[in-house]
This record gives sequence, C-alpha cells and structure tokens, in this order.
Amino acid sequence: MTGAAPVAQIGFGQVRHTRHRPQRNAFVYPTYFLMLPMRSLRAHGPGALARNRRAALAFHDADHGDGGDDSLAWLDGVLQQHGIHDAQGEVWLHTYPRVLGYSFKPVSFWYCHHRDGALRAVLVEVNNTFGERHCYLLDAPRYGQPCEASKVFHVSPFCPLRGRYRFVFQRTAGERPRTVARIDYFDHDGAADAPPLLNTSVSGALLPLNPQTLRRALWRHPAMTVGVIARIHWQALRLWWRKAPFFRQPPAPGDFVTTATAVPTAPTPNAEPLRP
Repeated sequence: MTGAAPVAQIGFGQVRHTRHRPQRNAFVYPTYFLMLPMRSLRAHGPGALARNRRAALAFHDADHGDGGDDSLAWLDGVLQQHGIHDAQGEVWLHTYPRVLGYSFKPVSFWYCHHRDGALRAVLVEVNNTFGERHCYLLDAPRYGQPCEASKVFHVSPFCPLRGRYRFVFQRTAGERPRTVARIDYFDHDGAADAPPLLNTSVSGALLPLNPQTLRRALWRHPAMTVGVIARIHWQALRLWWRKAPFFRQPPAPGDFVTTATAVPTAPTPNAEPLRP
C-alpha cells in the first residue's frame, strides 16, 4: 500500500431484502455502517472514532471474533490457521457500530488485502438472534465475482439449515466511493441456475468518518442498532402471520469457521440487480 494512510469511513445507504417463496416479502431500510481500516487504526489511532470506550456511537473489538480486546489479532490468527499467510495489507472491516451502548450485527465483512492492495480474502462474520456467531472464510475472492459457501449456521427460524450462500462484493473508488455486499441464499442443492429463496444486500456511499458525519448518522438514525433488531423481529412476525415454514434451532456447527472459494457461476434467476 502506498500514499497516505487510509482513514476510517462511514457509509450511508440501504439494506435490501427479498424473500421469493412461499409468498414474496420485500423491504428496503435506510442504514449507515462503519468501514474501518483496521491496520491503519492500530498504527495511527482511531481519530474521531470512539474505540473501546463509552460514546453515543462507538466501535468495540469485543463485539467481534472471540470477544477479545484485539479483533485484528484474532482475524490474523484465523487467516494463519487456514493457510492464508499473504494478507498483510490493509484490512477493511464493514460493520455496524454500537449506538447508545447497544449493538447487534447481523453480518460484518472483513476485507483482507495483499500488500499491493489486491483483495486476498473476505471473512463474513454472522450473528444470529440466539447469541451465536459463525464465520465464512472466502479464499481468493475478487470484487464482482461470486463466491459460494455451504450454509452450516442457523440464522432465521424461517429458513432451513441446508443449501448454500452466494456472495458478491463491489467497491468503487474515486470522488464518490461506494460499497456493495450481497448475499443470495439457495435453500436446496439443485441445479446451479435454480432460483434463490432470498436476496439480501447492504450498500452505501462512503464518507470520511469525522465529527460532522458522526453527527449526521446520529441525527438521522438516533437508535439505528435497536432498529435493526426490532425490524428483524417485525419481519419474522410477518412471516409467521403468513404461515411461512418454521424450522427449530439446531445445534451450532462444531467449527467456528467455514471455508469456501471463488467459483464461476451463471446469472441468478429472479435476482435483483446489484446496485453499486
């Protein structure tokens, strides 16, 4: 990596979710999120970001990984354990903050790069509403290219514990940088062109994280993380009312990390367009 050290960013955008079966259920919510250059934060400090201390909007390492006070060290350990020794460039963490002391992070994305800035791996860190956490490690991904992983972790009682996820990531630079993370869920192991059960994505425009953008986030969404969990339960209630199939919570997987690799895939039927 060359040039000035990366700075922490905050993204303002949308969460999109579409369920196609047995009845279509779709929603779009405004959101914001953090995009943090973890190695630069270690070297140069958090700047305007409140880290591991009380604040209206803060980042806490304990909300990630093994719950320790150095989530970057935990990540590097996971990469080493899985044979990834060349992701020594910047690590960008796309995650929700704690707001007013509360945090729920349905999914966070750790973008791990080579020293030359090329993407080396992505760790997808998933939390469910039962207090459990699991990670999907995508080896050798590329921006814009799908990666797939078998579903092994229970997230929603309205989705079975089978099938696969398809991940697609995009990030644009320039005067108006943006990021998109998309996850499509296929609830069966049929043909590659079979339609998904779910399309989900989070996207947003990235701005420097400073006192002005922090105030903008808190002013527009003063209880954002509480809203995340409230909306999850509201959508679950709607699915229950519509008599969507219900699946009991199975035991958590024995391994904390599931690995996957980039794969060539055909276009997904019924998929919504990826919005960069």
